[in-house]
Amino acid sequence: MKSNFEENSMEAYIFVNTAPDMLWKVAEESLKIDGVKTAHTVTGQYDVVVQVVFKNMEALGELIRKIHTIKGVTRTQTAVVVPPRIY
Repeated sequence: MKSNFEENSMEAYIFVNTAPDMLWKVAEESLKIDGVKTAHTVTGQYDVVVQVVFKNMEALGELIRKIHTIKGVTRTQTAVVVPPRIY
């Protein structure tokens, strides 16, 4: 599996819960943040899934903090993409 991002970067998916009727606005505002590649409204347990790219865990923390400042965000959960093993 090959990533579309730079070799020295990492990827994560941030799963976002929003206040009622705020999912579209949260997705739209997420896309304005540097490091956010995609933001999709989804069905199921979460309202928005945000794909991010970052250089280190400190940068990921900053992305998460920025997403939490968006009006309507109530909770997030983050999954860091694990790169494939090279044998």
